[in-house]
Amino acid sequence: MPRSRQDNLVAGLDIGSAFVRMAVGQVFTREETHEAEQLHILGLAEVSSQGVHRGIINSIEDVVSAVSECLEQTERMVGVPLDSVWVGVSGLHIMVQKSHGVVAVSKPEGEIGEEDVARAVEASRSIATPLNYEVLHVLPKSFSIDGQSGIKDPVGMTGIRLEVDTQIILGSAAQIKNLTKAIYRAGLEIDDLVLSIIAAAEAVITPRQKELGVVVVNLGASTTSLVAYEEGEILHTAIIPLGSEHITNDIAIGLRTSIDIAEAVKIAHGNCAPDAVFKRDQLDLYEVGAPEHELIKKEYLHDIIQARAEEILRKINAELTALQRSGLLPAGVVFTGAGAKLGGLIDLSKKILRLPSTLGYPLGLGSVTDKINDLGFSSAVGLVKWGSMMGETIGRKNGVRRSGLSSVRKVGGALSQQLKKMMKSLIP
Repeated sequence: MPRSRQDNLVAGLDIGSAFVRMAVGQVFTREETHEAEQLHILGLAEVSSQGVHRGIINSIEDVVSAVSECLEQTERMVGVPLDSVWVGVSGLHIMVQKSHGVVAVSKPEGEIGEEDVARAVEASRSIATPLNYEVLHVLPKSFSIDGQSGIKDPVGMTGIRLEVDTQIILGSAAQIKNLTKAIYRAGLEIDDLVLSIIAAAEAVITPRQKELGVVVVNLGASTTSLVAYEEGEILHTAIIPLGSEHITNDIAIGLRTSIDIAEAVKIAHGNCAPDAVFKRDQLDLYEVGAPEHELIKKEYLHDIIQARAEEILRKINAELTALQRSGLLPAGVVFTGAGAKLGGLIDLSKKILRLPSTLGYPLGLGSVTDKINDLGFSSAVGLVKWGSMMGETIGRKNGVRRSGLSSVRKVGGALSQQLKKMMKSLIP
């Protein structure tokens, strides 16, 4: 592969509690016009995850091993070594705070420029963050000019006083350091850290859905994360400490069987549809790997799964109720993540959430593999899409950096590059 083609590869790394997944994509351009064409996903790989629980690393060595194995598989697919990745961050350590920034417009004639917007957002960043937390994203929601509120893009307008309301997404500094340390030790540089659910949403919904009002739900192994949009901006983000792993645990307890058999039963026969009728249908656990023949009623299995699925959906509804948006988002709810493969989830969601419900597959992307339609890869693919959009502008919108590593990590990265250059100069 030519070096120029290597340079514009974008890789996304999603480290989950059950799997580590990596996606690699490339934006092809027309040589005659230099216009960007469709983003193509060139490779997707996944390996079982160890050392992560509820998005929190509890063994760096296990994470390094899993990331290294996933990287090796991905490089084998694309045929070139990968140097850096966009990394998804999730877990119960994520916090969200609201903030407000105010600045005076710098130009004498009062025309607002991008630098004024940047200063306003930076002013909103100056809040008292909880001890040992650092900023992942500063997301502008709306602007006000001289008291006129509800402005989306103030650049070019005239005024004296510019205000901005923002959402600041924070992560535990210790967890972020552990994550970055594991990735560096696997031989990768980090392009940026991105909240996983926001990256996944970029891949599975359209700008029109964001404008109308939509909630994206990523049903993971041990957590369920969501992000709600309205009028094109992020309205709310949340992480719920329940996931598909809890359904597996319930099945194992209810059927008095092993976790592996419970997972196989869930994948092959799991269903939580509200009106499912099984009559006297039975399932033999021997068919899904049990050592002995054991018959169970499918109706009993259905009741176990439905109870936990309902609990997860009611917690999602509680988040929407707090926003006063329960049953009031016209574009409905879009489910993604490996847990969304559960049979009957869409029907149950329509009943509990009272919203249009669909499964979220990546939109507007080309791929050489059918794995792109695997719901489990939505976060990794979303990170590739995020990276392709933010690569040239470093995550800027209206001149404002929307996501980024802390200044400490940026300085560390610069020093790392200097040390590499020094070492190369010493090698004959």
